[in-house]
Amino acid sequence: MPELIIWPAYIDSSKSRSEGRRLPKDAAVDSPSAAEVANAAKQVGYEPEYEPEKQYPRSWWESSGRVTVETDDDKDDVLRAVAVYVDVLREEEE
Repeated sequence: MPELIIWPAYIDSSKSRSEGRRLPKDAAVDSPSAAEVANAAKQVGYEPEYEPEKQYPRSWWESSGRVTVETDDDKDDVLRAVAVYVDVLREEEE
């Protein structure tokens, strides 16, 4: 199975497309952390590997962390599902 890398910037609504956002703003969430992404990926049914020390190449000065999952699913589908669950998990915390 191929390994997909999910950087928090991919689903961050506060980022522009040139800064790395891969989802439309209405499908993205505001400033997700890599820990939230890992937790959401686990809720979706993947087995995420959380790597907090990694730095996104487009913003190498920030230590954002990343999450990797092994799946045959389409990357955009995975990102959308993870973004939805980050939102759901945030609502549960309130």
